[in-house]
Amino acid sequence: MPWPGRSTADGPRPSAGAPSHGDGSAGWPAWVGSEAVRILVAEDDDGLGAVLVRGLREQGYVVDLVADGEAAATYLALYEYAVMVADWRMPKLSGLDLVARIRREGSTVPVLMLTARDATADRIAGLDAGADDYLVKPFDFGELLARLRALQRRPAGARPPVMALGGLELDPAAREVRFGGRQPALTGTELGILEILLRRSPGVADRRMIALHVWDEEADTLGSNTIDVHVARLRAKLAGAGVRIETVRGVGYRIVAA
Repeated sequence: MPWPGRSTADGPRPSAGAPSHGDGSAGWPAWVGSEAVRILVAEDDDGLGAVLVRGLREQGYVVDLVADGEAAATYLALYEYAVMVADWRMPKLSGLDLVARIRREGSTVPVLMLTARDATADRIAGLDAGADDYLVKPFDFGELLARLRALQRRPAGARPPVMALGGLELDPAAREVRFGGRQPALTGTELGILEILLRRSPGVADRRMIALHVWDEEADTLGSNTIDVHVARLRAKLAGAGVRIETVRGVGYRIVAA
C-alpha cells in the first residue's frame, strides 16, 4: 500500500542534545548484527517522519530524525550515516539546497530524495544537485527499502568517475583538471562551475542550477554578473582543452567538444 505524502499526526522531534531515534530514546546507536547501520531521516512532517522511523527500525536500522535542513547538515557533520533520506521541502534549508551544500563540502553519503514533485525537470534538478536516487510520494515502503539496500551496496568511499570531454578531464574526487599534459590552476568556484557544466553536457546548465551548485548565497549570485565573470575566467583557463563553453542567452551555459 502506498504511503501518504503528508500527515497531520503528531510524531517525535529530535532533542537538542542528541538525535531522536523515533522511540523517545537518544544517544549512541544500537548495534545491528556486528555493525550499526545508521540512517538519517530529514522530514519536516511529524506524522510521515514518525512512520518512516518506525518502519525502518522494524527492519533493524538505527534512525535519527531531524525536522529541517540545517539540523540535517549539523548531524551529518557529527555522525556517520549509511544513507540519508531527505524531503525536498523543508524549513530553513530545503532538501535540494542541503544536498548541494554537502556535495560542495565533500560529503559522499548516499542520498535518497523524497518529494511530491514528479515532473521530469524536478527529478533532473534533484539528481544534478547531488541526490543519488529519487522517490515520489506517495510511495510503497517496500520500494523505499529496496532503494536503500541498493544505495548501501555501494562501496564505502567510492570515488566519483573521472569526467572527460574533448581533451579535458576532471576528477571530482581529487578536484583536478587535466588537458594537454598539464593541470591548470582553477579556483574552487571555477571547478564547481566546470563540474556542473560537464554533468549537464551536452545539455544546458541554467543560471540558477549553477548558482545553487557553487555558491551558498544563491540569490545574491543571480542578481549580479558574478556567474558571467567566473565563466569568462574559466573559458580563458581552458584554452586548448578541446572544449567550448557556449552562452545560451536567457538560460545559462553549456560545454561541448570543440
